[in-house]
Amino acid sequence: MNGTVIVIAKEPVPGRVKTRLQAEFTPREAAALARASLMDTLSAVRATGARGVIALEGSPGSWLPDGLEVVAQRGDGLGERIAAAFEDAYDGSPMLLIGMDTPQVVPELLGFEWGEYDAVLGLTEDGGYWCLGLRTPDRRALAGVPMSTEHTGRDQLRRLRALGLRVGMLPTLRDMDTPKDAAYLAAEFPELRVSRLYARVVHSAHPGLLFEQALGGTARVVATGIDGRAVPSLSELDRWSAPADEVDRLALSRCEGPVLDIGCGPGRIVTALAERGIPALGVDVSPRAVSLTTSRGAAALHRPVQEPLPGEGRWGSVVLMDGNIGIGGDPADLLRRCAELVRPDGLVLVEVDPDDDLDDSTPIILHTSTGRRSTPLPWARVGTRTLLRHARTTPLHPTEDWRTPHRAFLTLRRTA
Repeated sequence: MNGTVIVIAKEPVPGRVKTRLQAEFTPREAAALARASLMDTLSAVRATGARGVIALEGSPGSWLPDGLEVVAQRGDGLGERIAAAFEDAYDGSPMLLIGMDTPQVVPELLGFEWGEYDAVLGLTEDGGYWCLGLRTPDRRALAGVPMSTEHTGRDQLRRLRALGLRVGMLPTLRDMDTPKDAAYLAAEFPELRVSRLYARVVHSAHPGLLFEQALGGTARVVATGIDGRAVPSLSELDRWSAPADEVDRLALSRCEGPVLDIGCGPGRIVTALAERGIPALGVDVSPRAVSLTTSRGAAALHRPVQEPLPGEGRWGSVVLMDGNIGIGGDPADLLRRCAELVRPDGLVLVEVDPDDDLDDSTPIILHTSTGRRSTPLPWARVGTRTLLRHARTTPLHPTEDWRTPHRAFLTLRRTA
């Protein structure tokens, strides 16, 4: 190509790029995907043999290959920045400007023959455009064209034609803005750097991140064992988020205040206790769970159960609902911790698996409806008989074993 290819880009800094990807990825993961997408794009630019310029917001990093010129972005708003990039990169030859969001672009698309065209435009599936070419800088081509809308591409084409320019159209591409876009690119273009990174990241999410997304409503989470079998007690977010039901209330009628709810989730148990006038505190490792609980007017603390907690040795009851006896993968250790938290003669209320003999301490994996999979999470699932065996290693004495058609509970009292 006899001309210049301009890449308009942001430095891939966590929290500043690809914020829409953060519906499913952490800011650091989203930035890593943006970095890989930018590197794929720059590789395609270098392969054209054309002069390459990057109009950059931020500072160059190790992702920038040799041989590309760097100019700083200037202007207010994307339209002004694009216009300024054309002006700053102009050397008398035609210029094609692209973004960093279409890593699947190939050198052949960037190095086409302009022929008699005065301008070039390549639209995106979401209504924008992935490239804009001009023979000479012209701010009129961009001034007032609304950016980042579902009709930006059409508006840009209309503006070019209104200026009397002969416009060549390049193929429509899909850019990488959302998690669905990233999944599509990874499936259709597996050879890309960004696709290989996506494949690694999507199957190695931190379990806490997926719980946060589930609680925030951006993904539905299902828990399975490593063997793929479902773990129902960890896949019932709808029930966790709803008000306490009849079974919950029946269980809580056993409690003596004040009550500590370990793994409080969105706070239905703490809220139900507060409505009964029973002092209660929820603890959870999820910041979103704590926020949801406090938004209901209940008290909650962001802290792991094994760290120091308020009122140690003075709680009237400690509650482990929804299979939370499995937290950490060691029920005996968690029971011993509960015994440290309750006062003498205090109660520990545990919801166990309805299968009395279940004793499964294999880690679990969380899956989202959008395809993300967590790293293994230490967890345990136990029935009544198994929990009774674990309780023998603690100062907790079983006092009641009761169940409903679908849920089972065990109450223990501290004996010393």
